[in-house]
Amino acid sequence: MKLALGTVQFGLYYGVTNPNRQVTIDEVRNILTLAKNNKIDTLDTASGYGNSEQVLGKIGVNDYQIITKTIPFKNDVNKIIDGFYKSLEDLNRNQVEGVLIHNINDIENKRFDVLFNKLNRLKNKGLIKKIGFSTYTPEHVDFLLGNFEFDLIQLPLNVFDARLIEGGQLQALKKKGIEVHARSIFLQGVLLNFDNLPGYFLSWKKQFNEYQVMVKESGMSLLEYALNFVLNIPEIDKILVGVNSEQQLKEIVQAVKDPKSLGAYPVDDINLLNPSFWKI
Repeated sequence: MKLALGTVQFGLYYGVTNPNRQVTIDEVRNILTLAKNNKIDTLDTASGYGNSEQVLGKIGVNDYQIITKTIPFKNDVNKIIDGFYKSLEDLNRNQVEGVLIHNINDIENKRFDVLFNKLNRLKNKGLIKKIGFSTYTPEHVDFLLGNFEFDLIQLPLNVFDARLIEGGQLQALKKKGIEVHARSIFLQGVLLNFDNLPGYFLSWKKQFNEYQVMVKESGMSLLEYALNFVLNIPEIDKILVGVNSEQQLKEIVQAVKDPKSLGAYPVDDINLLNPSFWKI
């Protein structure tokens, strides 16, 4: 199963269409049970996701591959390594599938090479299987490909944001045998519900309307189109989906269709594509 489960909602309020509540531990338990029953075997988390890792550790996630991320890098390499061990403790695990550099700007730190080497030592000890990066732009991916040897990358990809397809970065990553995880496939929920969005999004009303017509002509729902567009990109190994309830995950699983290539609707505006730029 290509689907992987994001867990930021288990520890924080998250997403422009998310109601103002954190998922309860009982709901998390139900979500994980449904995920397991549908052969979803990968969880994406981070110490920066509130108490997400503690919640997962309390429930028990030994049946899952865990991807976690580094804490912010402020020149203290040992603090990053201590943060990794704290994640292991919170998750109640002695090994994780992968560790990602959470803030791509950390690579500009003059001590980053020291950190990267220490993470590789942890990999050699068997505490980490894969090391990689969480990225935002094609330029980031190009730089990483030219300067680092790594195993795993997480990047944004959705029907509005096909920059990494058009720029050839996905193909370049696969040529190097790098595992690719796609996130933001629903653009924090925007692609699932264009009604009642904050006023910030009015600038793209024309594009939203045209896209909805395209989806309607396909015979799919908004969920089906956004999900299957990414699912059917061959270079993608895992697709992160975040949910607030068992019912939402059930709807996503049921929306998976037979392989079929779907067209993108590229929107060339970073102010829409990068949620960190949203003024809401």
